[in-house]
Amino acid sequence: MIGCDCDVCRSPDPRDQRLRSSIYIETPECSWVVDTGTDFRTQALREDIRLVDAVVFTHSHTDHIMGFDDLRRFSYARGSMPVYASAETMADLERVFRFAFNTSNPVPYYLKPEPHVIDAPFKLGETLITPLPVPHGDSLVNGYLFSRAGQKLVAYLSDCSAVPDAIIDLISGVKVFIIDALRDTPHPTHLSVGQALDAAARVKPESTYFTHICHDLPQAAESRLPIGAHIAYDGLKLRF
Repeated sequence: MIGCDCDVCRSPDPRDQRLRSSIYIETPECSWVVDTGTDFRTQALREDIRLVDAVVFTHSHTDHIMGFDDLRRFSYARGSMPVYASAETMADLERVFRFAFNTSNPVPYYLKPEPHVIDAPFKLGETLITPLPVPHGDSLVNGYLFSRAGQKLVAYLSDCSAVPDAIIDLISGVKVFIIDALRDTPHPTHLSVGQALDAAARVKPESTYFTHICHDLPQAAESRLPIGAHIAYDGLKLRF
């Protein structure tokens, strides 16, 4: 947090130094990123990411889209950049990044988006991606379930204030549940730690990882979580 001297912001534990929430998925067929937050360039450089075949968006809040222009490196390498988002999110992207989506621009531009509006499950390579609409305060945003060969591997709900029963049913028994857990105290647009644990108890995953964490929750708090529940940190890698 800018200008903050709290214990987490001044923590010597590198896991307490957090950039915006996002995930990068690499499969034998292709690789993609979920959201391009304000820190996308820094994250891509840190992880030495060389290939992005597509980008999938959860919603259009600033902390999830403002690194969009840095996709140009990957778009230029492959000739275009497939962009997957809900109709509402796509409309926001087209408005905010009109210079890229506006095909009437006479000057060739390295970033060439290919819009794909999500209204049903879709595939990238052999991975089935199922949108999971969840409330985020007064908004409805997409989380995603990633499945391969009929196995539910990852459910990703980075921003939500509740997890409806229909979504619980879809992701029940997933291997890894990545869930919004902002802090211990309630928040109008995000889950608290207690609410996230309640959702995990209903989903019954093999393991749970908290994400979208604010500076009220230190990495050291993981020690008080139930077995199988973890606080995610920047650079964490999961393999399947």
